[in-house]
Amino acid sequence: MKRGLIIIICGLMFLNSCKKASNEKEITSQDHLTMAVLWYQQSAEMKALYYQGFNLAKLRLNEKVINSKLNNKKAVVVDIDETMLDNSPFEGKCIETGDVFTNESWTNWTMLAKAKALPGAVEFSKYSESMGVDVFYISNRSISENENTLKNLQAEGFAFADSYHLLLKETDSSKKSRREKVSENYEIILLIGDNLGDFSEIFDDRSQNKGFDLVEQYKKDFGNSFIVLPNPMYGTWEKPIYNFKRDLPEEEKYKLRKSSLISY
Repeated sequence: MKRGLIIIICGLMFLNSCKKASNEKEITSQDHLTMAVLWYQQSAEMKALYYQGFNLAKLRLNEKVINSKLNNKKAVVVDIDETMLDNSPFEGKCIETGDVFTNESWTNWTMLAKAKALPGAVEFSKYSESMGVDVFYISNRSISENENTLKNLQAEGFAFADSYHLLLKETDSSKKSRREKVSENYEIILLIGDNLGDFSEIFDDRSQNKGFDLVEQYKKDFGNSFIVLPNPMYGTWEKPIYNFKRDLPEEEKYKLRKSSLISY
């Protein structure tokens, strides 16, 4: 009897340990993204913030067109990813598979040309067109993604979705040279993006206090010339957390994320 009881207890302990191991196995290296992606996909607040951002953009565009003393061509410069198009399904797939971002996995997503327009984005592009202001899409997608990116923008109904208004990355990830190219023929009156580098190259370097001092320095531009949209999933803000090191082991990244938290 005692022997049988011992066997049963040992069996239960074994099953419990297997269950624990199975649960641990299900936790992937990208699980830390789960709440950020869920907020982006499932919260009404996310939708409200995009409408708020594009409503403000319309107001600022109106003011700048009406108050402009120059009879020149005007433009709005927008980012694409997490500004005009929603790529959160790609992040969802990374969580599901446990795979990290690679150029190959990203291209597998963009070649589908199925990213949905973000709330208010298409309407803003058409409103800008009605005001006689061109919209230029400056993105750090690779130039090799040009065809599928245009296909996606056109499928979602964006104004100015053509090769002339699309400037993707060729070599330099900084958007400075592409903004300057637009400035040769247009006055850029507004910039919209989810990353500070979408507005000016001065924000590309986050080595000094994570960029907080720069934001303080240019705080009057936010909501005026710069319209920032939310993206808790990824961005340049991650770099100082990981000490500007790429390809760190996932365990090391986990430790750095934990050590960066502010608690009490």
